[in-house]
Amino acid sequence: MSKLNVDQKTIFDLLSDKKADFLIPDYQRPYAWDEEQCQTLWDDIFLFSFPNNDYETFDENEEYFLGSIVTYKNEKGKSEVIDGQQRLTTLMLILRAFYDKFANMQDTNSKLTRSRIEHCIWKTDTFGTADKSKLKIDSEVATDNDKQEFLELLCTGEIKSGSKSQYVNNYQFFQRKIDDFLQEFASYFPYLPARILRNCILLPIEAESQDTALRIFSTLNDRGLPLSDADIFKAQFYKYYGGLDKKDEFIAEWKELEEITSSVFYPNTGTPMDELFTRYMYFLRAKEGNKSTTTESLRKFYERNKYQYFKQPNTISELKALALFWKSVSRQDKKRFSNDILKNLFVLKYAPNGMWQHITSVYFLQNRNNDGLLEETKFIQFLDKITAFIFAYAVTNPGVNALRTPVYDEMINVINGIDVTFSKYKFSESKARSFFENYAFTNQRDITRSMMTWYAYTFSKQQLLDSNEIFHLEHIYSKKRQEMEGGLAKIHLESLGNKVLLEGSINIKASDYRFEDKKKIYSGKQHHGKNKDASQISEIADIIRYTKFDQQQIVDRNKTILDKFFNFLHSENLIAIAD
Repeated sequence: MSKLNVDQKTIFDLLSDKKADFLIPDYQRPYAWDEEQCQTLWDDIFLFSFPNNDYETFDENEEYFLGSIVTYKNEKGKSEVIDGQQRLTTLMLILRAFYDKFANMQDTNSKLTRSRIEHCIWKTDTFGTADKSKLKIDSEVATDNDKQEFLELLCTGEIKSGSKSQYVNNYQFFQRKIDDFLQEFASYFPYLPARILRNCILLPIEAESQDTALRIFSTLNDRGLPLSDADIFKAQFYKYYGGLDKKDEFIAEWKELEEITSSVFYPNTGTPMDELFTRYMYFLRAKEGNKSTTTESLRKFYERNKYQYFKQPNTISELKALALFWKSVSRQDKKRFSNDILKNLFVLKYAPNGMWQHITSVYFLQNRNNDGLLEETKFIQFLDKITAFIFAYAVTNPGVNALRTPVYDEMINVINGIDVTFSKYKFSESKARSFFENYAFTNQRDITRSMMTWYAYTFSKQQLLDSNEIFHLEHIYSKKRQEMEGGLAKIHLESLGNKVLLEGSINIKASDYRFEDKKKIYSGKQHHGKNKDASQISEIADIIRYTKFDQQQIVDRNKTILDKFFNFLHSENLIAIAD
C-alpha cells in the first residue's frame, strides 16, 4: 500500500517551512489562470477575511480551505507539484504583490507581515535571513516560454517592459486589487495578508512516487485537466533533447504537434496527443513482431526500457509525419490523395470501430516515400481489403477485441512487406450470409451506418461527400408511419433495405412523411414552401423513381445491398472456398 503524508497546513506553515522546495516539473502544462479565476480567488479570500467588510467581526479561529497540493519528492529532494500548480503559483504572485506594497510601511504590523511573507517566498540562511537569490518555488515547464519571467518577478518584483505574460497580467491584477483595498481600508490593511497566511488552509499530500501522486490527482481532481500520458512523455523527450542541447528545437516541434493533433483528433478519452501516441504505438508493436491481443496501457508501453523509443532520433519526425497524414485525411486533401482514395477514407470514417485507423497508421509509416506519399494503386487495394474484412467481421464476430487477432497479424505482415490478405480468416459464405440476413441493423449500431455509407459509394455517380457534413440514417418507410398505419413487420423496418444515408438537415424534414412526400424532400422539391437543395446521395435518384416503397421494395433492396457486399467480399478474396 502506498504511503502518504497528509496534514493540512496554513499557507504560512507550508511555505515558511525550511524544507519547502517546490518544483513545477517539465511535463506540467504552462500557467493558465486568467483574470476571471484570479478575481474569484480574491473575492473568496476577501469575503472570508472581512465578513460584511468589517475586520473586527472576523473569528480568528475560522479557516478557509483553498484546496490540495499533491507532490512527491524527486531524486533531488524537491517536491514536484502534480496537482495545485495553478493555485500555488497564484498564491506566490499574491504574496509578492503584498510584499512590494509593504516596502515603505513602517508600522509594526506591516513590518511583521512583510517579514512573514519573506519566509514564504525565499529560502533562509542559518540565522533565518531571507536569501533573495533562492526561491522556494522553481519551474521547469518545457512548453512555458514565460517561466523565467515568473521566477525573476518573484525574485525582484520587476516587470520586463512590454511583457504580456499571464504571470505579469495576474501580478498586476493583484497589485490593482491591493491598491483599491488600501485606499478603502487603509487602517487595517495588514490584516488581509496576515489572515491569508494564518487562516487560509491548504492540504499538502505527499506521495512516495510520481505514479502514486498521479493516481491521487486523478481521484481528487474533478474540475481541472489531469496530466495526460503525453504530458509525461513530453518530459522524457525534454530530458533527452536537453542532453543534446536541442531543447528549443524540441519545444517548437512539440507545440506544432499539439496544434496539428488538436485540429484532427477528438478522442473520447485522453488528449489529442495521446491519440497520436496510440496510433504510433501500433506501428512500434508491429515492428517488434508483437501479436499479443493484450495491449498494454499507453504509458506502460512507452516506459519500457527507460523510454527507449523517445531516445531515438527518428521518433519525433515519425510522429509528425503521422500527424500530418491524419490531418490530410481529415481535411480531404485532394493534393495528397486521389478522389478514389478519399472516397475509401470517407467510408472508413464510419467504420464500426477504430481498428482501421491503427492498421492504416502502420501501413502509412511503413510504405510512405520520402515525400510522405503512398503509391495510389496499392493504397486503394489496402483500403478496400480492410474495409471489406472489418465490416464483415463486425457482423460475424462482433466486438473490437475479436478483431485484434486478425488485424495484429496483418500489421506485422505490413511491416514485413507482405500484402494484407486476411488469408487465415476468410469467411464461410453461407454462414456469413446467414449472419447478415438475421442481424438487427438498428440505427444505434455502428455497423449499420458503416454498411449504408459503403453502399452509397457503390453507385458510380456518387461524388465525394464533405466529411464535415452531418449525415444520418433515414428510414425510407417511416417508423412513425408504421406505428400509425401498421402493415410492415419490424424485421423489414430495421433491415438495410429500409435505410439510406442522408444529409441530417434533409432527414429531419423527411423523417415522418409518406413516401410520396419524402421523394419531394429528397429531391429538393419541398411539399411546403420553397425548394431546397437536393440530396447529394446518388442512390436517391433511383429511390425517387419508385412509385411506392413498402415491404416488397424493402426486401428487394435489402437483397441487392447484401448481394453487392458479398460480391465485394468475393472480389477481395475473403470468401473461403467450399470444402
